Amino acid sequence: MPIRARSRMVSIVVCVGALLIPAALAQNFSPAAIAMFNALNQQPNDLARYVYLVRTMPELPVSDRALAMQMFASTEDELGLYNEALRDFPLKSHVAADTTLPTVAEWKSADAADVITKLAGDHRLVLINEAHHDAHTRQLTLALLPRLRALGFNYFAAEALLDKDDQLMQRGYPVKSSGTEYLREPSYGDIVRLAIKLGFKVVSYDVDNGTTQERELGQAENLNRKVFARDPNARLFVHAGYAHIDKAKGRLGKTLPMAMQLQKLTGIVPLSIDQTQFREQIPSEQDAYQNLIAAFKPEGPTVLLNRAGNQPWSAHPELYDLNVILPPSGLGAVESGYVQPSTIVHDMVRSQPMLAHFVNTQRPEWLTLHDQRFPYTVSTTLCKVTTPCVVDAHYIDESNDAIAADRYTFMQGDTVSKLYLRPGRYRLRAWDIRGRTLSEQVINVQPR
Repeated sequence: MPIRARSRMVSIVVCVGALLIPAALAQNFSPAAIAMFNALNQQPNDLARYVYLVRTMPELPVSDRALAMQMFASTEDELGLYNEALRDFPLKSHVAADTTLPTVAEWKSADAADVITKLAGDHRLVLINEAHHDAHTRQLTLALLPRLRALGFNYFAAEALLDKDDQLMQRGYPVKSSGTEYLREPSYGDIVRLAIKLGFKVVSYDVDNGTTQERELGQAENLNRKVFARDPNARLFVHAGYAHIDKAKGRLGKTLPMAMQLQKLTGIVPLSIDQTQFREQIPSEQDAYQNLIAAFKPEGPTVLLNRAGNQPWSAHPELYDLNVILPPSGLGAVESGYVQPSTIVHDMVRSQPMLAHFVNTQRPEWLTLHDQRFPYTVSTTLCKVTTPCVVDAHYIDESNDAIAADRYTFMQGDTVSKLYLRPGRYRLRAWDIRGRTLSEQVINVQPR
């Protein structure tokens, strides 16, 4: 898989790609965790992975449950259960006790896309990070793609892509085999789809073996080899995870981050953008993020500018150039979580002991993408009395194997929710844990 330790971010944070364990890293995990990884690798789809984890987590040693919960939250994210993912893995970045937060007297809020676009004009390399289980951290990349393309950026690199899909650019959209499980989340799929449409040359760069240090170096070498060595005038936009974007040691302990090594290889100073240092918790708690939200009240991806010189705020300027603050989802706590043993009954695991996982069918406000996407009501009638059930909306001219434009997963019957879709025609497909199609229909989404 790759398994990627994120030191100083949280007690245990890994990235789950293809579910295979490099030999050099397997020694870091217990036999139960390795068995879990191997079993996940055998699951036929995202819903089966979800059910497997729900059933397996209570049986894991306590020391392995945080790892399983991160994998579970990432799967929820891929299934369109965004608030549930935040609730079930409340990743909290380390904020030093002596960190001085900006005040309204000295700082002002500004639209992140506007500020980054202006700064990017003087750079050939821009890197932005994400939290892998929080699709909200993909919204800004979608907004930046057309702006950076207009500035002359011509390469786009995404960590979730794999080398094996040599038809990606010709096809114009990603399919399940184009990348790791993270790519199956609709926002990530749209990032790749939009980059191709805009004329970026889309490249993969991740590596799936070796130590953490070898992986960071391998990523940097791949980007240099695939982009700058081939095109000395290239301008590159990179979407990465967590501390890969850092320009100095720190959040990865003694490891030299990818961006730092890429700068050494190319001599190009990157513009590094962090979205993971200050993030929403569900349920909310009084922390640095909440203090920033209360002071600056962001309505979209926001950066803070110094009132004296309009310089962007970075909590760690030695690591990255600016912090992005995302607004809260607007829903507060959700009726979801890792709770007492109960039973979920459906056609595949009838009467199997599972963990009750009740979801709030309201979805976060950011899914509208500032009125670029519109709500379309869906319900469990599409599932033909079968739950759990995934409802995918596919662009009409794309295959069932394409990454969905949006999706939602129903965990119990007699439930209504919404998909968020751009105007156009889509094919709705409801499917069960075996991957069987339960219903299919064509819909037309109109702007409102």
